[in-house]
Amino acid sequence: MKNPFAPRQWLPHERPMMPGSPSTPLHSPPKRLAYAVVGFIITLTGGLSNALVTANQQNLQGALGVFTAEIAWLPAAYVMTNVSMNLLLVKFRQEFGLRLFTEVFLVLYALITFGHLFANDLGSALAVRAAHGMTGAALSSLGIYYTLQGFPPAWRMRGMAYGVSLTALALPFARILPVEMLEFSEWRGLYLFELGLSLISLGCVLLLKLPPGDRVKTFEKADFITFVLFAPGMALLCAVLSLGRTLWWFDTPWIGWALAGGIALVATAIYYEHHRTNPLINLRWWVSPGMLRMGLLMALVRFVLAEQSTTGAVGLMQAMGLGVEHMQPMFHAMFAGTVAGIVVCTLTLNPQRLMLPVVLSLLMIIVGAWMDSQATNLTRPAQMVLSQFLLAFGGTWFLAPVMFLEIGSILAQPRNLISFIVLFGISQNLGGLLGSAMLGTFQTWREKFHSSHIVEHLSLLEPQVAARIHQGSSLYSHTTTDPVLNNVQGMASLAAAATREAHVRAYNDVFLLVAAIAALVLFFVLAQALWLRLSKPKAVPAAAAAR
Repeated sequence: MKNPFAPRQWLPHERPMMPGSPSTPLHSPPKRLAYAVVGFIITLTGGLSNALVTANQQNLQGALGVFTAEIAWLPAAYVMTNVSMNLLLVKFRQEFGLRLFTEVFLVLYALITFGHLFANDLGSALAVRAAHGMTGAALSSLGIYYTLQGFPPAWRMRGMAYGVSLTALALPFARILPVEMLEFSEWRGLYLFELGLSLISLGCVLLLKLPPGDRVKTFEKADFITFVLFAPGMALLCAVLSLGRTLWWFDTPWIGWALAGGIALVATAIYYEHHRTNPLINLRWWVSPGMLRMGLLMALVRFVLAEQSTTGAVGLMQAMGLGVEHMQPMFHAMFAGTVAGIVVCTLTLNPQRLMLPVVLSLLMIIVGAWMDSQATNLTRPAQMVLSQFLLAFGGTWFLAPVMFLEIGSILAQPRNLISFIVLFGISQNLGGLLGSAMLGTFQTWREKFHSSHIVEHLSLLEPQVAARIHQGSSLYSHTTTDPVLNNVQGMASLAAAATREAHVRAYNDVFLLVAAIAALVLFFVLAQALWLRLSKPKAVPAAAAAR
């Protein structure tokens, strides 16, 4: 019987990047195009699994008949199981091969998506969302592998940049999908669409298989101890960040217990890994200056890009009373900015000049956030088109160059692949959750501040206040003849206007904070580039060296 772990003989251009990844034989142009299309379909399918819920959370709340705090568990359940799965998935690919990995996880993904159609309450919906998080982690790497096969060897790095950037397309795409999809059997219309995509993806990978790669025996019993400690700890931290702002940090006892338990479990996993002979996570590599810099930059940009979520521009429009159908101009701008960022990143990537796109993308984020900070109660989605385009463009363009700053250390030491993928996933998931949680908390705090400041200046003795109340009460004079009730309605109208103004000012403060954080990140990047330039040893002239 042939040994599946026996080393294969590869031509130089075919050799896989590392065990668990496919080989890279030469393909004809039509076949390269087919690989690129399949990679796009798989990446979009995997991203939409959470993006559809995030983009339609309010509508799903009504369909399931639950409160705001309860519906917040849906995206949280996905991230809780998704964030740690790569600890095992990378080794699964390396030991059991790409073909089994591809077919098993795509079949599971399609079955779980089919299970969504039978979720009739919050409990069953949470169960399938958690299962989706585990299988969805497999599709992101699978999509990148297919995408890389679509690029010639000279463009392999640009293909990697395209595949990584493509993951940002799912959320803006989910937001521009027609709202009428929700009218078909309540929320099941969304998942019929996703089920169709998952079946198309499964058919594509069965017809067009990835080239084989090397297999190595990698699993150890100690790996599962690390996973049992690390995965629940990260899940608890994700739950705290997802629900803390909704339930409020100091009003819900279980949030404190979950935070303490999550920190204890993750710390125990780190301690255990630190003393292993062959650790699953290379902690010493994690805390190297380069990896700390990359993780911090990616997490900070995910933090900043929370401005485009319900804690930013979308939240501002919702505070104005606008629904998803009214925000389509803004959503189309986000989608166009993301597509432009993917195209520009792919075509302009230069491994020798990675700092330039990082700086330019941060400048776009700063300008976009500052433009949003000038909003008033008359601002509508049409006025935020340019700013949201810049934010989406900058955020998409930023990701791949930052990742490639440290790609050399991964290629030089393939055993660090698991550590890198886990760090990348944590920075993206926790960075986004932390951004939404902290910006949302800051917005609530500033709204209370502005509300109290506005209300303390509202006095019935002020002629303008009295005139505003009279104006509001006159709107109801045709339906109510009671002057006292009309006056109450007028005061309620004034209070609603004051609350709306407080929300606008609070969101402006959030946008300014986002711009300030992006500016600090830009300063850090420039300072680091200057330090590396100044500390670089100068070349010694040949004549002087010969003496």
